[in-house]
Amino acid sequence: MTDTIPSCPKCHSEHTYHDSTFYVCPECAHEWDPNVEAAHSDTLVVKDSNGNLLVDGDDVILTKDLKLKGSSTVLKKGAKAKGIRLVEGDHEIDCKVDGIKIMLKACFVKKA
Repeated sequence: MTDTIPSCPKCHSEHTYHDSTFYVCPECAHEWDPNVEAAHSDTLVVKDSNGNLLVDGDDVILTKDLKLKGSSTVLKKGAKAKGIRLVEGDHEIDCKVDGIKIMLKACFVKKA
């Protein structure tokens, strides 16, 4: 039975199991869809608030007002960020909005 179940693409553990439509690794808690090839590669997959795939260099628009932490500045809904850069971590997007370099979560932007 372990011959048909692939090992985890993240930690390479052999103790994975099939759960409905996904494979699950109990060691690192990674879940992946065997039918989606992007989940097996090392490329970063980031989607905006509408579910559109984002790539480096895209232009995005803020979907809500965002207060900058530690500042009295508020970035207004509809502000545009050009030429984003995708990064791993808590915040997926590095960009400049209104001349201010910030890090954003993808759930607060939509693709322009």
